[in-house]
Amino acid sequence: MRALSVRALCLAAAVTAAAPAAPAAELELSVYSGVQEADRGRVRGNDPVLGAFSFGVDWAGKSSAMPPYYGLRATWWQPGGWGWGVEVNHAKVYADSAAMAANGFTRLEFTDGLNLVTAHALRRWDLGLPLRPYAGAGIGAAIPHVDVTTPGGKTLGYQVTGPAVVWMAGASLPVSDRWSVFAEYKGSRSWNTADLTGGGKLKADVTTHALNLGVSFRY
Repeated sequence: MRALSVRALCLAAAVTAAAPAAPAAELELSVYSGVQEADRGRVRGNDPVLGAFSFGVDWAGKSSAMPPYYGLRATWWQPGGWGWGVEVNHAKVYADSAAMAANGFTRLEFTDGLNLVTAHALRRWDLGLPLRPYAGAGIGAAIPHVDVTTPGGKTLGYQVTGPAVVWMAGASLPVSDRWSVFAEYKGSRSWNTADLTGGGKLKADVTTHALNLGVSFRY
């Protein structure tokens, strides 16, 4: 009986050693920049001096102006092609001067920036090609640097202004065992309610679109 047990243990050890190892999860860190713009939107609210306001605005992204547009992303890829993680997207929007002048605003922008902090889920596909397509979405919060000046005063600082969602689709190309480059389309929608100096409020729902180029490092 003892000899049989020893043989069984040896056989189990041999089978375990010969079995292929299960694919391990991997952590991927990514950084990107690109060209980002925003859809026309509407700004509404109230100001201690101007009173209630509501007007349309053409938002400009000015991606390369300081501080530039960029993003940071960490993704834990799981066996099977699914990944989850966190991301900080430093988007930007500037209101057009005509809309500001017509409605009593001297400054109206989220330029340092329209920061979106989100948790995301991604799916990537291995098609047997060098390029690996992926797509995903995320949800989180908008934490913009609010820069607004009206006759009621100057508002300048970071605020948590509301919820945000993001979505993206692109493809990555490995350049070594650990490094890869990628290109993607990225969109976002944020619902912002900011406090103004003197007790007023400003509401702006902003939709952005971007074409990104980036680099990733895999652990």
